[in-house]
Amino acid sequence: MKLARPDIFHPRIVLAACAALPDGDGDDAGLVEALRDRGLHARWLAWDDPQTRNADLVILRATWDYTDRLEEFLGWTRNVAHLLNPREVVAWNTDKRYLADLAAAGVPVVPTSFFAPGERIHIPDGEVVVKPSVGAGSVGALRFRDPAQARAHAETLLAEGRTAMVQPYDARVADGETALVFVGGEPSHAFTKGPMLPPPGRAPEFDESGTFAEERLQPADPDDELWELGHAALTAAAARTGVPVSELMYGRVDIIGGPEDPRLLELELVEPSLGWRQLDDGDRALRQRRFALEVESALERFGLGPFAQRRP
Repeated sequence: MKLARPDIFHPRIVLAACAALPDGDGDDAGLVEALRDRGLHARWLAWDDPQTRNADLVILRATWDYTDRLEEFLGWTRNVAHLLNPREVVAWNTDKRYLADLAAAGVPVVPTSFFAPGERIHIPDGEVVVKPSVGAGSVGALRFRDPAQARAHAETLLAEGRTAMVQPYDARVADGETALVFVGGEPSHAFTKGPMLPPPGRAPEFDESGTFAEERLQPADPDDELWELGHAALTAAAARTGVPVSELMYGRVDIIGGPEDPRLLELELVEPSLGWRQLDDGDRALRQRRFALEVESALERFGLGPFAQRRP
């Protein structure tokens, strides 16, 4: 690529995906152009491609196979020069036991119990959801009405050396989840996700890559109470990880329920889909420009701005 200003330092930026989706799932298709409009040049690579080690900045976007290679993935995060979100956040957020930290900080979350290998499993009365604490795209997540079947699935996860999490099924999930997207710690946009888990006895339907369950998405305009819950979750995450809220490049807060009793289902700070395709063309361009501006700000923070390393 011929650069218009060869005297200006051009940081090598990688949007990290996985081997099954080397260019992401398509939702982020406009990010490369948005970055280019700011004079920033990015390319897609699978996170485990050796070339990522040469990047000045890696932005996690579709690294959805990390759940089966967590230790390798976390080791990799410690060996890239600069990572967004920061590696401290990634290490904390890859295991859904972070929900216990958020609950302890006063964030209203869906009640969740965790069971590690060797621990006795307790299944509460009523319909429940059982899934691994390290997982993405609803892989390994199932609904149960039969407590014996729920226990059997949890025991299978524990036998595999995984931690199982058990949550009472909240019927409001049938109305969909509200996904709040934050960029640079500030609200960007929102969308709703239709229920992904089918009724008990059926498995989720996955996309062709097998990395995530199919979702039905549409734009949303949430109430202020939901955005306040999103802010509270990010604030608690920042306090727990020691990373300022403003340095959280992106985040997605998944909430069930309305303004009367919203509950946080997940806080996604590693590689969440950001729902760009749910925005109209003009709004998407505006929001992705803001994303690019936040990347630009992060580069300055890392000492990687255009004049940081002027060439001779």
